[in-house]
Amino acid sequence: MTAIRSFRPEIVPLKGTPGLDEKWLQDQIAADPSILGLGELDLKDRERIQPGAGRLDLLLQDPETNRRYEVEIQLGKTDESHIIRTVEYWDIEKQRYPHLDHCAVLVAEVITSRFLNVIKLFNRSIPLIAIKLQAIRVGEEVGLISTTVLDELPRELPDDDIPPETKDRPYWEAKASAKTVKLADGLLELIQSFAPGFELKYNKHYIGLMLNGKAINFVVFRPQKTALRFEVALPKDDERTAQLEVAGLEVLEYDGQFGYYKIRLSAEDIGKHQELLVALMKEAYAARGG
Repeated sequence: MTAIRSFRPEIVPLKGTPGLDEKWLQDQIAADPSILGLGELDLKDRERIQPGAGRLDLLLQDPETNRRYEVEIQLGKTDESHIIRTVEYWDIEKQRYPHLDHCAVLVAEVITSRFLNVIKLFNRSIPLIAIKLQAIRVGEEVGLISTTVLDELPRELPDDDIPPETKDRPYWEAKASAKTVKLADGLLELIQSFAPGFELKYNKHYIGLMLNGKAINFVVFRPQKTALRFEVALPKDDERTAQLEVAGLEVLEYDGQFGYYKIRLSAEDIGKHQELLVALMKEAYAARGG
């Protein structure tokens, strides 16, 4: 058996190292936005002009939810101007496209405790993620490692207080398919096995749950053409994430804004993992006071 050799990778400062400038870093993220650890995002734009306020480094977008991430990059240590630009560009884009969901993303090699405290203050009122991004050298190759040092604070669950735009079942069958809408029926039956009385509520952007005329969205469904996106309101937990992945379920990017796990399900998945799905829904229901 061949012995496994260990080594210590060399951390390379991006600021001041020839060839590893901000343009190089932008190129790497633009080519593979998953480097940031925010999921499988698309590049929407780079060096995006902000009227009277400079240029936004990168604009990324979730292809499924259309959520946009306004990303500002800082080589070396973050500072006041970097934080202000990040928030300012997020606000400009939010005003440009108010119908979309937006999240500010601050990226730097070093985020000191002083500025982390400042970022936390902003995070109480706006969706803001802070990411530490470092370059490492192994031989002649240079790679990037990202660490989320501050994630979004979970916001209120959607539409419990503000009525969403109501649709109906034919709307979703046309938008997705009758087959995938029926998958939501199957999961509703599982919910009714431990919480009788719940019904599906058809909204414009998702199918929620209703009990006695009140929206209680501990689970929401987003039918697609060939699968159902199942979203369950549970705190992000490494052990839970590993359990889902070991089970073979397709776990999507965690929704840090509202606090939902997102899982893409087929009819086969629901049949095979019924016990696990029921356990998740029961836990989410109990967390909502059920």
